[in-house]
Amino acid sequence: MSSLAAPALMTGGAGAGRDDADLTSPLAALVERAREGDGRAFDRLMLETQERVVGTAWRLLGSREDARDAAQEVYLRVFRHLGRFRPGHDFRAWLYRITVNVCRDAARRRRREPVAAAAAREPGSPPEAEQDLLGAERWNRLLGALAALPPKERAALVLRDLEGLTSEQVARVLGSRPGTVRSQIASARMRIRSFCVDLMRLGGGA
Repeated sequence: MSSLAAPALMTGGAGAGRDDADLTSPLAALVERAREGDGRAFDRLMLETQERVVGTAWRLLGSREDARDAAQEVYLRVFRHLGRFRPGHDFRAWLYRITVNVCRDAARRRRREPVAAAAAREPGSPPEAEQDLLGAERWNRLLGALAALPPKERAALVLRDLEGLTSEQVARVLGSRPGTVRSQIASARMRIRSFCVDLMRLGGGA
């Protein structure tokens, strides 16, 4: 598979506010050709979606290197299981579901790591294109706030507020109910606000 390019992680997601059909229909032919064993189509499919996958993984894991490793695993799983994907269904939701599952597995492994190995991991700076929007300090503050959330709330908030999915779409990705997702998102937003306010107080209002 092709190497993964550096992601752009603008808040709101590249496809925020767009309909499923708008996002999935340009990929439908690639998905079908890749399902039939066309290697070039699979490479193109990966190029078309990797920015979103790496960006989501980065937000879920808080580490650039972990996100890139997770993205490699995502596409290995896509490659292995693409034959099970049913044409006409939402490929983006299927890809998000795989990404969330891979990140959950990675987070569990990370919790079992020796302390020294975990401490050596650095979140990394945001891509240059985002530095003007967030700044390194605000970016790391956001990653810290996301890392403090329970895993289910973190996934719901990332997909809803940063990737731009609707609550109904998030529920399909996570295999949950829209009402549960809305509750998780509301709780996550409150935690994020509280976390950031506390940091600003500690930092003298920076």
